[in-house]
Amino acid sequence: MNPDHKYTSFKDFILFLYVHMAFADDHFDKTEEEVILAKMARLYPKEKDQTIKYEAFKKDYKTLDPNDVDQLIKNNFDQFSHVSFSDKYRVYREMYDIINADGVIDESETEAMDKLKKIIDYEVKK
Repeated sequence: MNPDHKYTSFKDFILFLYVHMAFADDHFDKTEEEVILAKMARLYPKEKDQTIKYEAFKKDYKTLDPNDVDQLIKNNFDQFSHVSFSDKYRVYREMYDIINADGVIDESETEAMDKLKKIIDYEVKK
């Protein structure tokens, strides 16, 4: 996956963000995975097994150069400019469920959240 990759749906982009937050501290915890799968059940209610999609997103995420992630996020927020600020901010708030799932919020997770908030705020100011 490259930083110019564009997701075809906002739901898929949300899943990417969920995976990104789970990997933010370089420690992928089982409780984070459980939270993501629960959220996926609401995102993709018609899919019988969210695990397949989830595993594919994890695999793709691992191919990313960490230096490209911020640009990929920004590019995709640009693409989904039609999505309301309140929907984007709701997704941002949901990230706290993921980073807090293991009971510890690491500094790298806080930094990832701060970067995401700056991107969302930037999109609003455009």
